[in-house]
Amino acid sequence: MTPSDFRRIALAMNGAVEGSHMAHPDFRANGRIFATIYPDNERGMVQLTPGEQQAFMRDHPGVFEPASGAWGRGGSTTVQLARIDAETLGDAMTLAWQATAKKAAQKPVRKRATVKAAAARKATKAKPRRKKG
Repeated sequence: MTPSDFRRIALAMNGAVEGSHMAHPDFRANGRIFATIYPDNERGMVQLTPGEQQAFMRDHPGVFEPASGAWGRGGSTTVQLARIDAETLGDAMTLAWQATAKKAAQKPVRKRATVKAAAARKATKAKPRRKKG
């Protein structure tokens, strides 16, 4: 597996776009990162749940490992590109992509304030305060 193969699989996900984050490529759906390619071009990352991460590590030893620190504990999973096949990466990438779609669907929709409500808020904030005494 090469970085180009990783990129091709990531961009095959519905609505996926490539961006850049911390000087390396990332792949997003619904504005959320689901995968990245590390600057060394030898590893990638897929954003799994901790349970999914454990299952992939168990089923594919030496291929998957948690990313360092809190990111890894949260499910960020490093992938050794030289050791993974397209089908396994596709399975992991699909789970990562599905999680971004699910999170986007659960995100509450913020209602826009009406002009009248915005003006009322602005007026209450602009009132001068009286000094006591």
